[in-house]
Amino acid sequence: MRLLFGCFCSAILGSVLTIWLTSPARHSELVAQERPHSLSPVERVRPNIVRAFNVDGHTPEEAVTVAVYEAVNRSVVNITSTAVKTDRLQLTRQSLEGSGSGAIIDTDGHIITNYHVVGGAKEIAVTLYNGKTVDAVQVGADPLNDLAVIRIDVPEEDLHPVELGDSKSLSVGMNVFALGNPFGLERTLTTGIISSLNRSLQIHGNWKIKSIIQIDAAINPGSSGGPLLDSHGRLIGINTAIATTSGQSSGVGFAIPVSLITRVIPQLMKHGRVIRPESGIDKVYQTEKGLLIAELRPNGPAEKAGLRGPKLIRERRGIFTIARVDRTAADLIVGLDDQKIANAEDFLSYIEGKSPGDEVQLTIIRDGRKIQVGLKLAATDPNDRAE
Repeated sequence: MRLLFGCFCSAILGSVLTIWLTSPARHSELVAQERPHSLSPVERVRPNIVRAFNVDGHTPEEAVTVAVYEAVNRSVVNITSTAVKTDRLQLTRQSLEGSGSGAIIDTDGHIITNYHVVGGAKEIAVTLYNGKTVDAVQVGADPLNDLAVIRIDVPEEDLHPVELGDSKSLSVGMNVFALGNPFGLERTLTTGIISSLNRSLQIHGNWKIKSIIQIDAAINPGSSGGPLLDSHGRLIGINTAIATTSGQSSGVGFAIPVSLITRVIPQLMKHGRVIRPESGIDKVYQTEKGLLIAELRPNGPAEKAGLRGPKLIRERRGIFTIARVDRTAADLIVGLDDQKIANAEDFLSYIEGKSPGDEVQLTIIRDGRKIQVGLKLAATDPNDRAE
C-alpha cells in the first residue's frame, strides 16, 4: 500500500513539474537566461512576444509588427524642403517644395535621410512624432550614395534615436518593416520581405551602389529617407527608390544598407562630405578595348604618376593657328591590380573601395605596348562640398 501511495505522489509531482517547465512563463524565463545579448528595441517594448498569444490577443507575427511600430515610430520624421528655381535669364523665380522622411540617429538632433530629399534646398522643415515642426540645417551630403545628414535643435526629450542594426546577417526572405510618410501620411508602416540582396542601383552619373537591398514592402513618394527595420526594430537600411512607371509602389523597392550608412555618417558629420580616394582621372571614354583617358586633373595623382591624356596639337595654316586634340596619344586603361576593367563603373567602384594613400597598379596600353603604372591615391578636398 505504501509503495502504491509513493508511486502516486511521484506521478503527481512529476506532472506538476512538467507543466511548470513547459509553461509560457517558464519558457520566457529560459529564453531570457539563454540570451546573452542585450534586449532589442522590440523586446524592451513588448517582452511577452515570445508567447503564442500576448495579453492583447495578438499572434506572434502580429505582436512583432505592433512592437516594431511602438518601438520606432517616434524616431521617424517628416521632412519638407523648399528650393528656388530660376530661369536662364534670372528673370523669374519659382519656389519648389518636396517632401520625404528621415530617421533620428542620436540625441544631438542628427537625422539621416536621402540626398534627393534635401539636396539643393534653401529651407528644410522637420515635423516630429508629437506634431512639432522645426527648422533644420544640412550637416553633410553624399550625392553618389544618395545620403544626407541634417540636424534640428530641440530638447532631448523630443528625440528618440533609432538603433542601428547590421547588414551582415541579412537574408532573402527575412521580414522587414518600412516606416515613412508616403503622400504626407505621417509615420506609416508597411511590411514585406527582403526579395534580393546586392542589387545595383544607379544613383548619380556613372556611379552605381552594388549592395542595395531589394524589398517588396510598399514604398511610395514621401517614403524616401525613411528607415527599413528588422524584426528587432533595428535600422538595416534607408528606403531610397521604387521601380515603377507610374510613380507609385509596384512591389519592387530599394534600400541603402546600414553597412554603407555607418561608413558614410561619421564623415558627413565631421567633414560635411565623404572624403574619397582620388585618382586624378576626371574623365574617360569607354571603348571596346578599355577606358581611354579623356581628362586628367592638373597636378593630380594620375598626372604625377606619368599617365597621359589626350595631346593638344597646334598646327599653323597660313596666318591661322589651329588646335586639335589627338586622343590616340592618351593611355588606354585595361586593368587595375591585375583585374580586368571593362567600364567606368568598375573603375570607380574599385577605387572607392580603397583609402587615400593606397597605391594601385594600372595596366595600360601606350603606343601599342602593355605597361604597368603605379598610382598613389590622394584624398578629395574636404572643403569642396558636394552639391
